[in-house]
Amino acid sequence: MDNSMNKDLKQQLKALEEKHINLEVRKNRDQLDRILSDDFFEIGSSGRIFGKKECLESGVALTEMTIHNYEIYPLAAGAVLSIYYIRDNTRKRNTLRSSIWKQINGRWQLYFHQGTNTDLKIGDITNSNREGV
Repeated sequence: MDNSMNKDLKQQLKALEEKHINLEVRKNRDQLDRILSDDFFEIGSSGRIFGKKECLESGVALTEMTIHNYEIYPLAAGAVLSIYYIRDNTRKRNTLRSSIWKQINGRWQLYFHQGTNTDLKIGDITNSNREGV
């Protein structure tokens, strides 16, 4: 994948990640349903595993979050790993996140997501160095 395609894809997937954490989207079952693939599953920061049905029926955490240091790593044609840092302003905690996005039926959908609580601060994470991440 050339650098310009990678940059465009990174911007597109980051926008989808930001949509995924947006409070209004998280409150709207139809919008959330469109982002999550039918096979979606998540390992939450609690260590529990959630599927798409549980996320849509029971809801997801409604907190104000911001994304930092967003990076993508292509895995295969139509599959990308994203890794980033979240500052959860509501719960006053930080998490390291990873997502796998798959291109399904011509659009990118969230296939897998994991959040891990961390004591790291925004300044401890850099885009150019993944050590300790």
